[in-house]
Amino acid sequence: MKLKYICMFGALALMTASCDEDSFLDLKPQGSLNEDIMTSTEGADLLVNAAYAALGGPEGQNWSVWCHPTSNWTYGEVRSDNAYKGGGGVGDLNEVHRMETFDMDATNGFLDSKWYHLYCSVQRCNSALRVLNAATDDQVSGRTSRIAEMKVLRAHYYFELSRLFNKIPYFDENVEISQYPNIPNNEFTRDEILGKLVQEMLDAAAQLPTSQPEIGRIHKYIALAYAAKIKLYQAYEQDETTHAVTNINKELLREVVSLCDQVTASNRYGLIDDFQGLDLIANENGKESVFAIQYSMNDGTESAGRINWSNLLNSPGGGSPYGGDGFFLPSQDLINAYQTDANGLPDFSYQAKADYSKAVLSNGVYTLENTNPNVDPRLDFVVGRPNITWKTYTEKPCEGWVRDKETYGYNCAKRFWVSPESSDMFKGWPWGASQLNWQIIRYADILLWKAEALIELNEGDGLDTARSLINEIRNRAKNSPYVKDFNDNSKYAAHYLINSYPAEGWNQDYARKALRWEARLEKALEGERFFDLVRWGIAEYTMNNYIAAEKDNRIYYGNAQFTKGKDEYYPVPNNQYGFSGGKYVQNPGYPAFN
Repeated sequence: MKLKYICMFGALALMTASCDEDSFLDLKPQGSLNEDIMTSTEGADLLVNAAYAALGGPEGQNWSVWCHPTSNWTYGEVRSDNAYKGGGGVGDLNEVHRMETFDMDATNGFLDSKWYHLYCSVQRCNSALRVLNAATDDQVSGRTSRIAEMKVLRAHYYFELSRLFNKIPYFDENVEISQYPNIPNNEFTRDEILGKLVQEMLDAAAQLPTSQPEIGRIHKYIALAYAAKIKLYQAYEQDETTHAVTNINKELLREVVSLCDQVTASNRYGLIDDFQGLDLIANENGKESVFAIQYSMNDGTESAGRINWSNLLNSPGGGSPYGGDGFFLPSQDLINAYQTDANGLPDFSYQAKADYSKAVLSNGVYTLENTNPNVDPRLDFVVGRPNITWKTYTEKPCEGWVRDKETYGYNCAKRFWVSPESSDMFKGWPWGASQLNWQIIRYADILLWKAEALIELNEGDGLDTARSLINEIRNRAKNSPYVKDFNDNSKYAAHYLINSYPAEGWNQDYARKALRWEARLEKALEGERFFDLVRWGIAEYTMNNYIAAEKDNRIYYGNAQFTKGKDEYYPVPNNQYGFSGGKYVQNPGYPAFN
């Protein structure tokens, strides 16, 4: 049985959470569950499963998950150079438009709710841990593993808080709930918080089994992989005032390499053969999936089921067979970045050139201009371009399935959707829904993290090993079946050309640029891009160059600007300052609380 079904019933039976400021202090079991029941396997697992359910959003299937997505499409992609907000114009989810244009302050309600939801999720883990700590192994079957699972989940929720809000209060299950408002949000630095989370992951890994009987339940290798991710963030040490990267800790990088090697040595993971298979239900728990949010459809819950409500606003609109709301659209800059040179390697100078595949609509007919350059085939795996074949849909190609074309152009996101004729897609509302999991960590991440650490270390044959790892990912893209021309199946839809990096010219500077490029193209729209830019210390440079390049196409960028030492993190919300009774301090760059 998949854990997603157990999570569903546990969450529905046990946990409720309303959006008032004090409610997460009182997330207790509802009903007549007595102490004997709670310190049993049945009672403890209700709490454990509720903590798992929070991976998809602690309030479950309602509007709040659309606006505060656990997929991070707003926080990690729209806030980066990869995506536009989309939807019905700049006023549609204006709070997200302000994120996109770096017009942020502590009154933004979407930030307050995101903070609140993540602490609700932390509290679910703490509630489970209190019960598990009070029980005995005889009372709760698998108690040691359950404790470790809750620590991994709690560290995941705290990691999200850290990379979103920087200055956060940290507490574990041993802190009395009544004391939460008294905990300051500057007791620990960003680097200290990450250190705590890494240790929690490593401690959990030591207690977890190497496999679990239920798909989706956390095991040893998930904890080790997540420890590698957090340790990689921790290795880029930041100045607390300017957020500038002040040092790259080589000892931590060596530990990243070791952790990635332990995951790889398990022989349970690998790249699936076809990149496009990442969006197939059949592969959702396959060899490339390390840690995923488990979703289900037609499972007895309301509407379509326990589906990915975080992405429900994003299904293509504009007359598409999904009939969706059309948020979360790929940027022209991302499309341009997929161009390759005559050798099938990235064209690093793309911003100095004309837009690739610029769409023009005249009398209801789309044409694409400047399509002669070579492109990485992943472009048409990730992006829906007008006139280009859409997955396995044969009725018509993508036709600019965008609601507000004047504002956002004609391209839409192709990733994360099953093909509209598939029996896996729910018919009707929720538009485009399926049970497709959301991948928090996939095996490509492990390869990229190890390659990054080796490049920054620049020791021994590390650069060559890094090149081999990056090429493994590029070769998967090269060998995936390319998208065919919609009207002539004997032709490809574009001039696809991608090749491996040669040894010649592969020095540290070039390797670093190649790694960061690969991370962008391989992981495009997966919610990680902005956090990568901040971690590498290049957010200001990248985002202001991007805004300058996009202004002619997107007039709403006219006054946008990324401010170094401020925009790397969101402000601590005003309501949370009130919740703390005035104890919280604000992040650098934003007006101080008063």
